Amino acid sequence: MNAVLIAVLVMLILAVSRVHVVLALFIGALVGGLLGGLGLEGTMVAFQDGLSGGAQIALSYALLGAFAMAVASSGLPTLLANWLIGRLDVTSESARRTTVAMTKWGMVAGILAMAIMSQNLIPVHIAFIPLIIPPLLAIFNRLQLDRRLVASVLTFGLVTTYMWIPVGFGNIFLNDILLGNIEKAGMDTSGINIFSTMTIPALGMIVGLLIAVFVTYRKPRVYADRPITAGTEADEEPVSRYRVIVALVAIVATFVIQVVLQATGSEANSLLIGALTGLAIFMVTGAVKWHQADDVFTAGMKMMALIGFIMITAQGFAAVMSATGEVESLVTASADMFAGNKAAAAVVMLIVGLIVTMGIGSSFSTLPIIATIYVPLCMAMGFSPVATVAIIGTAGALGDAGSPASDSTLGPTAGLNADGQHDHIRDTVIPTFIHYNIPLLISGFIAAMVL
Repeated sequence: MNAVLIAVLVMLILAVSRVHVVLALFIGALVGGLLGGLGLEGTMVAFQDGLSGGAQIALSYALLGAFAMAVASSGLPTLLANWLIGRLDVTSESARRTTVAMTKWGMVAGILAMAIMSQNLIPVHIAFIPLIIPPLLAIFNRLQLDRRLVASVLTFGLVTTYMWIPVGFGNIFLNDILLGNIEKAGMDTSGINIFSTMTIPALGMIVGLLIAVFVTYRKPRVYADRPITAGTEADEEPVSRYRVIVALVAIVATFVIQVVLQATGSEANSLLIGALTGLAIFMVTGAVKWHQADDVFTAGMKMMALIGFIMITAQGFAAVMSATGEVESLVTASADMFAGNKAAAAVVMLIVGLIVTMGIGSSFSTLPIIATIYVPLCMAMGFSPVATVAIIGTAGALGDAGSPASDSTLGPTAGLNADGQHDHIRDTVIPTFIHYNIPLLISGFIAAMVL
């Protein structure tokens, strides 16, 4: 069997079996490298070379966690939580039911809006999750809101927006990476409306969201009231208006700096510099006291550091898969099964894209790999340029939701598991895989056939 396919399957089986994702990625890379003929030394060299690619984003997320905890220590999230709790404390049972329903769906809609805006209007990606979600966990518990529903909403907003709307991160994914790599592979994409082309696949994501929200996870789920952090003096202090104002200024400054840097083409540094700026504001103004800084920053970095370690390891996994050279052979072997059947070709290309992205954990990294292979294949099979764009775009997006190593699943888990009651695999990865990859596979196939 193909080394890439086996490596991804090994990684997924281990992760679902509760083996830590970092270890599952490493073992999967080792298996793939050995089966791909790299040998032990070649596999380790490729893996270690790939690790450096995730170092900067890991540091960025760790600092972001520290910034989030500094915001939490200011009392701003406490004010928000107390205001929402106050809305729920009504005497009349009928009024309480109405208030609970309005608060629940208002929060779900607000979280969805924030996830969507994080890709374009305020392009901070998952940076808003550790700031917003942990303080709301107590409210989720009062409402008995299933956190798998929240994870599904967050992942939908993170993934669907960039794969459909060509603004912000969507502009990078759709225009720069998708269309750019297809043109490099020899297909003319001029005149293609990328928004309308990706509308059918996006509708599949919308169907998955509606099923998750109104069918699968609509029933109440009980959680224990557990502290998010402990041992910091800031938790015991009364809310200070001055510190709340500083927190608001720091949040605005962090977001503005990220937007400005991304507008000037410095996307890679925007999150790191933004987090550092926010932390500096807290320290310079004294909103976080020097003797508290170590506890506050350490607690925050612990909250987000796991994402960094997983993404570093995922980069190593991706480097090994690329070094084997078996992604192309996986497509070639699959092509032998087509026998001139366009429908079969579309299905296999989408499934291969799903497998590759599940392993790599990034749609943005998957597209350049598969575009050079898929374009000549689509041309040979007689797919139109629009259908080709839809196939490759969908194949790249498949697997981002539902991958253990994707920041689109790691981000929601980091926020929802702040009190230790949300399992990454069972409560984020599996729900998002089922509700988004299956409808996206179906809608991507329909797009390939009708466009």
